[in-house]
Amino acid sequence: MCGRFAVTLPPDAMAQLFNAAPANDLAPAPNYNVCPTVLVNVCSLGESGRRLSAMRWGFVPHWYKSPTDGPLLINARAETIAEKPAFRAAARERRCLIAMDGFYEWDRAGNQKLPWFVHRRDGAPMVMAGIWQDWARDDEALTACAIVTTEAEGQMASIHHRIPVLLEPEDWALWLGENGKGAARLMRAAPDDVYAMYRVGTEVNSNRASGPELIAPMAT
Repeated sequence: MCGRFAVTLPPDAMAQLFNAAPANDLAPAPNYNVCPTVLVNVCSLGESGRRLSAMRWGFVPHWYKSPTDGPLLINARAETIAEKPAFRAAARERRCLIAMDGFYEWDRAGNQKLPWFVHRRDGAPMVMAGIWQDWARDDEALTACAIVTTEAEGQMASIHHRIPVLLEPEDWALWLGENGKGAARLMRAAPDDVYAMYRVGTEVNSNRASGPELIAPMAT
């Protein structure tokens, strides 16, 4: 799964990466501890082309009476996304790209949760498949997103059985819906050699922690 991640790419650089028109209220970067419910910068397809805008990380189905009316949906499973009532319309019509430097994952040693930082081996930004939706009720409105996940393979499966769906640049247009149909075939695990991971300190176990030291390799 993906429950925390780090972003250092400034909003203007992210807009350039995606060739997207930036909104005026983008979330600031860097953020080394992006947690659920915070605003993240997301590339989606608008009427006039690609746009970069801030969305709440935590999908809100249209029937929720409030953003906290049900489970916090930060991830959507690739295997069921087309059938789940919460996600199926967004999977067809509202797909997006979510960029990050890398994400945190945890395994256990006894009773202690020990974090890893997972990133691309080549150092490029990780761009994950996402879905988004507008939600409104009375005088409250927001736009929210979720990260699509799939079964982990290889080294990644050793720390968790789920992993975000990683998209290569040549796949971005298809996922966004610019290149016709067939995006479902992209919802698979990336080759194992794309990833690298290393231990980081347990400071990131707190959602209040911040700063570049969170992604520093733990001293051995």
